[in-house]
Formats: sequence, structure tokens, C-alpha cells
Amino acid sequence: MESRRQLANYVQGQWQPSRVAEYLEVSNPATGETLARVPLSNEADVAQAVAAAAAAFPAWRRTPPEERIQYLFKLKQLLESHQEEIARVLTMENGKTLAEARGEVRRAIENVEVACGIPTLMQGSNLEDVAKGIDTFVIRQPLGVVAAIAPFNFPAMIPLWFLPYAIACGNTFVAKPSEKVPLTLEMIFNLIAQTQLPPGVVNLVHGTKQAVDALLDHPAVRAISFVGSSAVAKYIYARAAANGKRVQCQGGAKNPAVILPDADLETAARVVGESAFGCAGQRCLAVSSAVLVGKAQQEFREAICDLAASMRVGYGLDEGVQMGPVISPQSKDRIESLIARGVKDGAAAVLDGRGAKIPGYERGSFVKPTVLDRLPAESELNLTEIFGPVLSLIPAGSVEDALAVLARNPYGNAASIFTRSGEAARRFRYETPAGNIGINIGVAAPMAFFPFSGWKDSFFGVLHGQGRDAVEFYTDKKVVIERWPAGD
Repeated sequence: MESRRQLANYVQGQWQPSRVAEYLEVSNPATGETLARVPLSNEADVAQAVAAAAAAFPAWRRTPPEERIQYLFKLKQLLESHQEEIARVLTMENGKTLAEARGEVRRAIENVEVACGIPTLMQGSNLEDVAKGIDTFVIRQPLGVVAAIAPFNFPAMIPLWFLPYAIACGNTFVAKPSEKVPLTLEMIFNLIAQTQLPPGVVNLVHGTKQAVDALLDHPAVRAISFVGSSAVAKYIYARAAANGKRVQCQGGAKNPAVILPDADLETAARVVGESAFGCAGQRCLAVSSAVLVGKAQQEFREAICDLAASMRVGYGLDEGVQMGPVISPQSKDRIESLIARGVKDGAAAVLDGRGAKIPGYERGSFVKPTVLDRLPAESELNLTEIFGPVLSLIPAGSVEDALAVLARNPYGNAASIFTRSGEAARRFRYETPAGNIGINIGVAAPMAFFPFSGWKDSFFGVLHGQGRDAVEFYTDKKVVIERWPAGD
């Protein structure tokens, strides 16, 4: 990849340079090398993209849904044929392993597939003779210009939680990728250009807070989708809602897994380990706390430490690597400081990943898998999203004690239980205050035809991404009540 290449915005079907002179470097987190330079687009850049989307909307909304999805069928085929190239770029700028990147691209394609069902998903309803001679029916219509602000951890999948559904429903779209990982979405937009989608239907603007605020404030933007930290989610939700926009904001997480003594503890340790340390713990569905009930404590602790210690950490493009770096030196420093806080609070770092040095990649931002044993319940770390390869082990005397730990959790993105007991699993599913529930599953990630849920401080809004929720989010319902007088 050409070093220090300056990226452009995608507006009106063309790559156009930003008006700004200020750029950030995009770095490979494993090698430290500069991959490209991304512009910090300003309000004028955003206004240009929104204007292009607004101009394209009238013709696009009048395009029959069956015709709109033909572009998505083409996009699916292009993504399929280029998925290896996309995965390699994703690994280079994000740090996850090539296998993880391939899995992410597969998940992204699934959302394109589901959105191809819009002619059915977007259908309304009707009832004849609600009163004598009067019929009523509900139709769905697109909102107009919509925008999505994406995070660094899934640069292919998360933009495609939103884009396919939005345009299939007849909206036009503006994407703002993370400035840390803009190259993956650039590649996807190059594929979108090959579909011959009408100019202005999809647009891309790079940048940071200035670009985000411009989208939140622009009167022509009808809806905002966001994934990121809870602090930023609250900010975006409040500012966009104050401007009268429809908003869905996926926030942070502190996902627990409850391990009961009757579970297959070896399998549970493997599954939880893959969840906690996969993608270097930078998943909003990663297990970050294992609540160990009764006799599960010693056996699970030994199994998870053995697994974590055996993981090969390195550059995700190298053969056999099981975990890559975290996204940046700043993230590495923050994660290591949180590990130190847990130890200060009384936890034992039975596996300590701080100070990791990978031969040949000394400039990389590596933190090795870390296990904090017997983290006290009162530790602030139990309420803090670490977003790194750190698993806290919390002892509990009973299922009731474990559920009490979960109830104190300010987040509600996901929670899992490992057990052979159907009774315990049903109680867990029934009582746990989280939006995505795993039963003997470490990453409770719904397929694209189900909504990606989230509760409490993990989600701000009403309608989630993916599936039918996406269709509801990107359409307005119009109720038509009609009566036709009889002729002479």
C-alpha cells in the first residue's frame, strides 16, 4: 500500500479532495508504519456531501424497490469476489487477525443479503371497512438523507449494518468512518462505485468531531446511526435529538459470562477465552468479566489461564497469529493503566499482559491476554469498559449472587451463561438486564436478520441496527384512510 497517500471524500459519485489542509496519519497498529493520511473534513465538506444526497433523494425514492435492490445484488457479488483484499486491508489498519477480518467481512455481506429482501420487508398493511365504506392502509416511505458514524473496531461490518437498509428503503446516505481505520470503507466505496449506483445516493466524508457535529446539526439530515463509546453515544443522541433527528446510538459494554459448576468448564474456558481475547478484546460483545459460581472458580481459572498464556500474539497477517495489537499506543497505555488499577483494588494478575514486546514488531501496540483473579465487587473496574484483552474473574456463591453482580452493571449490551441446566438458563434469560443473551455462547452476536440489541447505557434510542428494526428506523409510516363515494 502506498505510504502517506492522502485520502479523499466520496461525493456525487466521485472522489473529491477535502477543502481542509489538516490531516491525520493512519497507522498500522502492529508495525507502526504510516498507511495513509486522512483529512479532518470541515462543515463545508459535510454540507457538500449532504447537498449531493439531498439532490439525489427525489429520484431515488421514486425508484421502485425491486430496482433499488439490484444495486445491492451487484454489491454483494463484488464484496464476495474481493473479500480477501478487504480483509487484508482491514487487518493492516485495525490490527485484528486475518481470520477475524475475514469473519467480519462475511458478517458485512450478510447485511447486504438481508437488505435485498426490502420489497417484502418494507411492505405495509391494510384493513377494509374499518367503518362502512372506509378502508385504511399503512405505507412506509423513506426519510430522506440519513447518516452513519462508524467506530474503529469493525470498519467493514458496522457501516453495512446501516448503508444497505437505508438505501434499499429509498433514503440517501452519508457515511463518516473512523479516522483511525478509513481504508476499509474506502475500498468498499470503490466497489459501490462499480455498481453504477446513481451519483449522490451514497457519500463518504472523513473527519473527527467537527465533521460529526456538522452532520448532527445539518437540517437536511433526518436520522443518525452511531456505534462507539457510551460517553460519545450520549452526546450524539442528545445533540441529534435536540435537532429533531431520529437517532440510534450503540454505546459501550461490560459483558459478563456466568459460569456454573455444572458447565463443561474446559469448553466454557475455550469459548470465553475466544470472546475475551479475540480481536484483542476490542469487540462490543467481548466477555470482559467471568462470574464464577461455587466450585467453578478454581477449575475455570486454571483452564482460562492455560488457554490465554498459549495464545500467539503478533501481526495479524502472519501465519498462526491468534491475537493482534490494540488500535493505538494511546489505547495500550489506557488498558495497561486499567490493569494496574485492578491490581491496586485487590485483584491478582495471574496472567499479566503488560509490557508486551513482539520480536520484529517493537513499534506495535501490543497488550497480551491478561487475567485478573478475584476482582473485588466494589472495584470501579467492574463498571469500566476496558476494551482490551483483559478478563476479570469474579467469585460468586450462588446464581443469585451472580445475578446481583449483573444487576449492578451499568451496561446491558450482552451477557452469557454456561450451564447444563435448562432451569438456570431460562432464569438467566428471563432476569438478566441485557439486550443480547448467550446460552453457552461467548459472543452473542445476532445474525443480520435479527436486531443487534442493547440495553441500559449500551444503547440510546428505540430501534436497533439490522433486520426489521433497520427497516423501521429508516422509514416513516403513513396511515391512509379513504372513502370513495358511489357513482351515479
